This record gives sequence, C-alpha cells and structure tokens, in this order.
Amino acid sequence: MNTPLLEAKGLKVAYPVKGFRKPPVEIVHGVDFTIRRGETLGIVGESGSGKTTIGRAILGLAPISGGTLTYDGHDLASMNAQQRRKLSREIQVVFQDPYSSLNPSLTIGATLAEPLIVQGWDKAKATRRVLDLLDRVGLPKNAAQRLPREFSGGQRQRVAIARALAPGPRLIVCDEPVSALDLSTQATVMDLFIEIQRETGVAYLFVSHDLAVVRHISHRVGVVYAGDIVEQGRTGDVTVTPQHPYTQRLLLAAPIADPGLQAQRRTERRELRAAQEHLSATEASSASRPDAA
Repeated sequence: MNTPLLEAKGLKVAYPVKGFRKPPVEIVHGVDFTIRRGETLGIVGESGSGKTTIGRAILGLAPISGGTLTYDGHDLASMNAQQRRKLSREIQVVFQDPYSSLNPSLTIGATLAEPLIVQGWDKAKATRRVLDLLDRVGLPKNAAQRLPREFSGGQRQRVAIARALAPGPRLIVCDEPVSALDLSTQATVMDLFIEIQRETGVAYLFVSHDLAVVRHISHRVGVVYAGDIVEQGRTGDVTVTPQHPYTQRLLLAAPIADPGLQAQRRTERRELRAAQEHLSATEASSASRPDAA
C-alpha cells in the first residue's frame, strides 16, 4: 500500500525544434516526485515554469526525453499508442477551461457516455452510469439532455470532472481546473474534488499557479521553477514556512483580504526580490573574475 502509484525519477521533457541539427529544447530538467494512492500532489509555479508540461508527460502528450516515469510498476515512456489507450481508463484529466473542454454540439449525457461506449459498455448501463455521475458531482438528472451552453462555468467544470470519473480512474491530472472560475465557485469545485477523493480513493496531480489553491487541496506540494522542482514536502511545511526564496515569493504574492497586510506583503516581496537579484549579480561577478592564483 506504501508503494507509489506514480513515480518520477530524473524526469526530463524536451521538445524538438525545427531547423537542421537544432537540439531539442528541454523544458523539464530532471525532476523527482511520487504520488501515492488516494493522495493529492500539488504542483505550483508561475506561467512557463514547466508545471503543466509535467502533467502532459503523465498523459502522454509531451515527449519524455530522460529519466523514468512509472505508473503502478509500468514504464510510461516505453508504452506504445495501444498501451496508452488502455491506460487512459486509469489516468484521466480535467483541463483548465470548462468552456472549450466540452463539445458544444453534444448533450451532457452524450459527452459522459462517450468514453463508456468506447470501452464496450451497452447503452442502458452507460445511461445508468451517467445519471450516477451527474448525481455525484451535484447536477440534476435532466442535465443529461442539455447542451454545455446552458450551464455556468462552475457547472461545466462539474461536467468535466464527471467525464474524468466516468471510466473509474485511479489518477486524475488536474491542469489548473479552477483558475478560470470566480473565487466562490473555485471553493465549491475544490471541495467537490476533496469529497470525490474521499469517496473513491482517486489520486490527483493538481497543477496550479496559486499557492493558496494547492494549500487547500493538496497533501504534499512541489514547487516548480524554470523546469526544476526547487522545493517539495508536506503542504503545511511548504506553504507556511517555505525554505526556498522562490517559494517565499509565491507565498508573499498570494492575495489576502486585509489591505494592510497585503501592502506589507508587497513590500516584503520587493525587498526579497531585490536581495535575490543582488545576490545573483554578486555571484555572477565573482564567477567572471580570473583566478587570483
């Protein structure tokens, strides 16, 4: 039971570049992490840090160029397309944008039934499963006959969660699943994720740029900066008493309701950034000097 469901060791992701003999561009530089059964690992970082690329590598949407990525004892990097399709029953995804992730021409019922029909479910069994999924995510049964445009952003994201749950996965990659929602809806959807995990035992890789979001939902947190995981540990340790300067900056950047404390945080963030820039400049200057010996 203590064996990780997913384990990355020295995971690297590099994309090919157009042009004669141009080397691939490495986005993820060799990261280590694990996800246990029924656990949420939050991956947090700013735009362009490589956090989404890690999730895409798990889904088979980004090329693994080095290291290992193992799911339940199986090497994901060595799997062919057929093996990946079979594995999609166990590894699902919830994307960021609830407006573009659903087919506007399909009813909600058809959207949810589609992955089940592909797996060989008969229509009657798939219909029962769809109604059960709608109930689980807090939507009325008549939602099955309606189109995505008839729902709000939060409701569409509930549909997307139901679709991910349809085949009974063991791991769901959540790629910024609440960033397009307003704050009150964010809280409701995150509580839904937690409730579903409690009921089903599904594990999550939860990708976000917001430290407050991953603090709310994650058991452990990995902080990604420029393609590296610079800090990793229990949520309380990483999000309350961060050790790495970049994590400290993320914490200070998180909005809070108190205007006075928010202003103080902005000042502290500027001071921390200035101190880090001064240190980096000093180190660069020392490195460029010729050896006195």
